Amino acid sequence: MLVLIRGAGDIATGIALRLRRSGIQVVMTDLPWPTAIRRTVCFSTAITEGEASVEGVRAVRAEDAAQARQVLGQGAIPVLADPECRCREALRPRVLVDAILAKRNLGTRITDAPAVIGVGPGFTAGEDCHAVVETMRGHTMGRVIRQGSALPNTGVPGEIGGYGEERVLRAPFDGIFRPIFKIGDRVKAGDIVGYVADYPMVSNIDGILRGILPEGTKVHTGMKSGDVDPRCKEEHCYSVSDKALAVGGGVLEACLALTGALVEQ
Repeated sequence: MLVLIRGAGDIATGIALRLRRSGIQVVMTDLPWPTAIRRTVCFSTAITEGEASVEGVRAVRAEDAAQARQVLGQGAIPVLADPECRCREALRPRVLVDAILAKRNLGTRITDAPAVIGVGPGFTAGEDCHAVVETMRGHTMGRVIRQGSALPNTGVPGEIGGYGEERVLRAPFDGIFRPIFKIGDRVKAGDIVGYVADYPMVSNIDGILRGILPEGTKVHTGMKSGDVDPRCKEEHCYSVSDKALAVGGGVLEACLALTGALVEQ
């Protein structure tokens, strides 16, 4: 079974790991210049660096569907710079997973594959996909929804170590981002973590820098550009999160349930 995942950020990477470790072939797509901040646990890094490794699983950049099949044959996960997911027609996946996490549907249709799964808000099972997986932290995170939608986006990041919005670093201005610290560095409240032009991006809390955009990224005012983890555990910077694993488990469940139903038909 081949699963095509739109998006290769941290949640999409958690999904890919769960599927890959279950013996399912995975291909991923993302932007030519990915904007994921948790780059040490994102397969999207393969697009800019040629390859990436997360928890012992290797991903390699592929230029097209034919090269993606070659990468699969090498036992790695192919990642394509293909935001429109044009490779879908050549790959003909059994399952398509939209894990872009844009909080809205950017063009995925229920007819894109025999089984289509939407991740997070913006999708309605039975309309633009066959199933939705909940991403909101709490009692329902990772649950599979076969009728209806995920909980609406609140715009407020989930709490980690007692902090929500305070842990998020946002671009102070439109322009090109320049980081000062790197992932894994300790920062304190008031530290300048990066700049956009001459405008500083300042940490609100003490913690460890779990994610930050790479130098040269084009940003806009208020764009999420970094993440400070108050728990200060360095290993968290290099392993997928509990949320990514929970959502990945939900996608795995949906894949098996939907493809099993197709076989029965």
